[in-house]
Amino acid sequence: MQQHIEEYLARASQYSHQRRSFALQSMSSSARQVFELLPLLLHFNHPLLPGYINDDVPSGISQFSPSARHQIMLQQYFGCFFPEPDAMTAPIWGLYSMGSTASMGQSTQSDLDIWVCHGHTLSLAQRALLQSKCSLISEWAAQYDIELNFFLVEEHQFKSGAISELSADNCGSAQHLLLLDEFYRTSLRIAGKYLVWYAVPADLDEPYDEFVRRHVESGIFNPDCWLDLGGLDMIPAEEYFGSALWQLYKGIDSPYKAVLKLVLMEAYSADYPKTRLLSTEAKARFQQPEVFAPDHRLDPYYMMLQRVTDYLLRIRDYTRLDLVRRCFYLKNNERFSLPNLLGNQDWPRQVMKKLVREWQWDDDRLRYLNTRNRWKVLQVKAAYSELLDALMLSYRNLIHFARLNNISESINAEDIGILSRKLYAAFESLPGKVTLINPQVSPDLSETDLSFVQVVDGCANEAGWYLYSQPLDCRMMVGQKVLEHASYVSKLVAWGYFNELLVSDTQLHLQVKKGELDEQRLTEFTKDLRHAFPVHVPPASNLALTRPCEINHLGIFLNLESDPTAQWTGKVIEFDAAKPDIFAFGRGESPQCLIGSIDLVYRNSWHEVRTLHFDGIEAVPDSLVTILTKMHRDANPPEHIDVFCYSRHFRSVILNDYRQLLVECIKYRLAPDNQRRIKTLMVGLHKIGIFFEARGVSAKKLDNSLDFYSEHSSSKLARQPLRLDAGVVPTIPGIVNAQASEGLIQYFFETKGSDLNIYIVDEQNRVEVYQQFDGSKDELVQGINRFYTSTQEQFEAASAPINFNLPQYYDIVERDGKVDVQPYRSPVAASPTDATHGDTEKIQA
Repeated sequence: MQQHIEEYLARASQYSHQRRSFALQSMSSSARQVFELLPLLLHFNHPLLPGYINDDVPSGISQFSPSARHQIMLQQYFGCFFPEPDAMTAPIWGLYSMGSTASMGQSTQSDLDIWVCHGHTLSLAQRALLQSKCSLISEWAAQYDIELNFFLVEEHQFKSGAISELSADNCGSAQHLLLLDEFYRTSLRIAGKYLVWYAVPADLDEPYDEFVRRHVESGIFNPDCWLDLGGLDMIPAEEYFGSALWQLYKGIDSPYKAVLKLVLMEAYSADYPKTRLLSTEAKARFQQPEVFAPDHRLDPYYMMLQRVTDYLLRIRDYTRLDLVRRCFYLKNNERFSLPNLLGNQDWPRQVMKKLVREWQWDDDRLRYLNTRNRWKVLQVKAAYSELLDALMLSYRNLIHFARLNNISESINAEDIGILSRKLYAAFESLPGKVTLINPQVSPDLSETDLSFVQVVDGCANEAGWYLYSQPLDCRMMVGQKVLEHASYVSKLVAWGYFNELLVSDTQLHLQVKKGELDEQRLTEFTKDLRHAFPVHVPPASNLALTRPCEINHLGIFLNLESDPTAQWTGKVIEFDAAKPDIFAFGRGESPQCLIGSIDLVYRNSWHEVRTLHFDGIEAVPDSLVTILTKMHRDANPPEHIDVFCYSRHFRSVILNDYRQLLVECIKYRLAPDNQRRIKTLMVGLHKIGIFFEARGVSAKKLDNSLDFYSEHSSSKLARQPLRLDAGVVPTIPGIVNAQASEGLIQYFFETKGSDLNIYIVDEQNRVEVYQQFDGSKDELVQGINRFYTSTQEQFEAASAPINFNLPQYYDIVERDGKVDVQPYRSPVAASPTDATHGDTEKIQA
């Protein structure tokens, strides 16, 4: 065995050197600089180096000795030289990259995912300091446009089942051993100890951990030279559900890579429980004397393609097979658009050419794929739709696998809530929602011309608005495809703007059949939309995703399509000049509301962009009720409210009066007390009552006293909670009413001594109460999630929609004498590093 270990060590050292050389050659000059400096920045701790906090930060990498080149780099970039720390006591045991680095999947735009492995003896304070140092180094790398992500990994983390906090880069509890599988098959040693994994025989007959323990005790594996993160004897079926959610989550921004990884999880599950992991297969190939780098059979991306291809051929899914081949090509085709500067060392180029020949792709297909950077909206929409269908089919198949194996989710309730909410915001198609169609598919969708064409009822085409990417020229319009259709023009403009078709120099064209909209007003609207809403904003925080969504930024556009004042030309209008009432304007028996249409565009705390349109006499009350019902009573008021008006007359008065009314209504809705309020106003000829109650807002016409009192009483009765418990009528805690959010199902858990009360708020904010519940909260949450995630009907039709709008779960707690709620978290094993995490949006271990 000792002879094999020495042989594997020599092969591992040479293999790492060759892969590192290939990785550096494939990087941009800035990325190469950052990558080479990484071990120095973690090996040393000095005020002149990026990441320095204080002298207490753990530093020093085991088995690492800076070379003469390293010493030159320290002097060149930072003007200093430092003595080497004592390597025997170095707290960092190893530095490894994972992912696409040094593989066929690497491009000049690839980010760097770095595992910083350390021993279990680091204190919580030391880990927090090391994490902060890594975060500062990431900020330094960002100055060179390099995305650098660090993950602190404790030596026993995977053996104990400990998990880290979910973040944009860290999968939290969504993956565990499957994450280790990906690490083993893609990792590249940068500095530090060698991984025991590759020195353990691939055809091992005994448990991995037992084998390693025996050879550590016998001295074959010297802990000073080798790092063991644990074995992969068996991946539990429970991991596949969390992995599917995580890959879908990553697919929001990187769909081509996510399709490959999600189908790989599907292929893994198809072979369960006799799954042969790619990490094990990679190790077996590595240990064969005749296979050695550079050899595409060792490349993790090539191996993934091979496994996925075998699976799809086996189930005869030729549609997805063609798609995954295109995904693989597009993920790896950057180097084909650049000169071959590596000569014979550019083996991925030769492998890709060989694959293309095997797939029998013609020149037309290659030209189409190679021009992806010039794809416009129709090509991108088709590509996005195909990618989304494939992602959802794989997810559906993995959920089916979970149900067949009667498994519960290993992912905790808080993480599943965050992931599903993020997927809901990204993928759920809802009326009025602006769907973003270009997740890294094409770099530029901007159009020089956009035409908005209105079709009225009675025509051959569906009524509404149609968007084209040509001027309104009959010769140019013939045979052109519609880019998008909507029932109101503001939805089309918002869709074009947030998908970046509509840019500052886009020429707008308009064809109107009815209404007061003209090209000048349309152009004004687009400028106002651009002024009010940035296209790109930071991702929604995990904290926001654990709470009911709130309106962060609200844009209100009055009289865009319909302007009652446009017909005043040549007419005599009598009104009270001292205080004109824009909701009931004019003297006499026929007062008129000066607001004919209202368009809303808003971005919520989950970072969905929604649009709504109201017109006619009901526009004012309906818009107010809609806005207010999207605010639970404990919500924060919108951070920004922008109101614009396009009336020919009285613009400023209409704008100010509507805004003042809205602000007053928001104040009533978010009032901290439980008082029931009624706001009345005249809209044209009608008196309208807006009723503010604990869990909702409604509006009714109140044209006489009888209407007022009957509505007042019936509204109270209609909003009584539905109580399913027997005996004493329970009191619903005020915090439940305050958190009730329309469109969500919410579970509130209240513990009183040994009793557990459950309050369930449905999408219409009705409440069911279960007192003295006897059972496990965690089992209840898992069962509810399984029910909402998949129903039998979803497996009977491949096109059935996925429901990502899972319920939210909260514990009712008391803090500083006040009742509050906090997201429910499953009682799963947590990483020791959890206690050091404050801001979940920072890079997590």
